[in-house]
Amino acid sequence: MCREKILTDNLDRVEKIISLASHKAAAPSGAVSLMAVTKYAQDKDVLTLLAAGRLHHVGESRVQQAYARWTNPVFAKYPVVKHFIGHLQKNKAAKAVMLFDFIDSVDSLSLAEMLSRHAVKLGKTLKVMVQVKLTDKDTQSGLPLEQARALAKQITALPGLAVCGYMAIAPQVDDAQQLRGLFRTVRQAFEEDFPADKERWLSLGMSADFAVAVEEGSTLPRVGSDIFARNLEDL
Repeated sequence: MCREKILTDNLDRVEKIISLASHKAAAPSGAVSLMAVTKYAQDKDVLTLLAAGRLHHVGESRVQQAYARWTNPVFAKYPVVKHFIGHLQKNKAAKAVMLFDFIDSVDSLSLAEMLSRHAVKLGKTLKVMVQVKLTDKDTQSGLPLEQARALAKQITALPGLAVCGYMAIAPQVDDAQQLRGLFRTVRQAFEEDFPADKERWLSLGMSADFAVAVEEGSTLPRVGSDIFARNLEDL
């Protein structure tokens, strides 16, 4: 099977799962968008799906690598929405603001203030999301939910930024009910904090749990390996 067919079959499968989960959640048509996590994908694979018009939101977590990729004219001609989804070091904030449409992983007021200053200098409105921490891992970025909610309110006052939702990474567990409970708690906060009449995104779920996340209200699941795996048997 040719590589293009593998990629499109993978993506078709992911989109079908999202569609079924959206239907189960009774989500309005078009309410859920897929973010293709391209950070570990080969350039040629990303270009294959870009050329086919199949990628709309993309996620990256390394500023230097992403900058080299998406400022290359071969990539830059494609009108995709670029999200930064990793831990952002402050010394790379200026370049991140130049490149990305969204910073989904804001987890401190000091980082938000720095992003605000750079956005104002560029005359740009940068969309941001606050990262919620759902695990006990010290290496996991983000804030406990109530602190994240407080930060989201603080950010609304900063010029150059438009805060529009929450991103969270769930723990790796086999208990779907535990995941549902975590996702549901974040979704409830999201619905209280972000009015439906403005642009808003709830980014829950990755390759291992995106179906459950969409069923529980995620509007921007992040999927990488299930799209860019070598073949369907690797999923």
